[in-house]
Amino acid sequence: MQDIGTCLWFDNQAEEAASFYVSVFAALKGGEGEHTKVLHVARYSEEAAKTAGRPAGSVMTVTFRLHGRGFMALNGGPLFQLTPAISFMVNCETQQEIDDLWEKLSEGGKKERCGWLQDKYGVSWQIVPAVLGKLMQDQDSDRPRRVMQALLKMDKLDIKGLEQA
Repeated sequence: MQDIGTCLWFDNQAEEAASFYVSVFAALKGGEGEHTKVLHVARYSEEAAKTAGRPAGSVMTVTFRLHGRGFMALNGGPLFQLTPAISFMVNCETQQEIDDLWEKLSEGGKKERCGWLQDKYGVSWQIVPAVLGKLMQDQDSDRPRRVMQALLKMDKLDIKGLEQA
């Protein structure tokens, strides 16, 4: 089976968004080099531009990689909008990773509850501690409830606060 990738539809910010995501994730441990980079920029040909109603020579798609995962950003026009119904969940090992991603990705966007944010391009992200799954499956049958109560009161998630719950 082929890899499954993600295509993000933008009006005309595909190249800017891809460069932004690459810069944010390349700064994280393990993100540098071949694992996180812009791979290719494709431009609208005369024929494709006529069909899509886009300017010839403008950016059509940008393929890029974030921590080894493949993405494509498409400048498809205003027909479709991004929605929080689909989000990218980033499991972070440390509070510093959570803090860094939370601030960088939410700049110009919107910080929301329970580790969710929307970036300046309208893409929704969940910035969560990797330990959350373990906490939610704790043998202490009351701990998952306490962790969830703590989580529901947070915007940016706090590992120590969740572990203390």
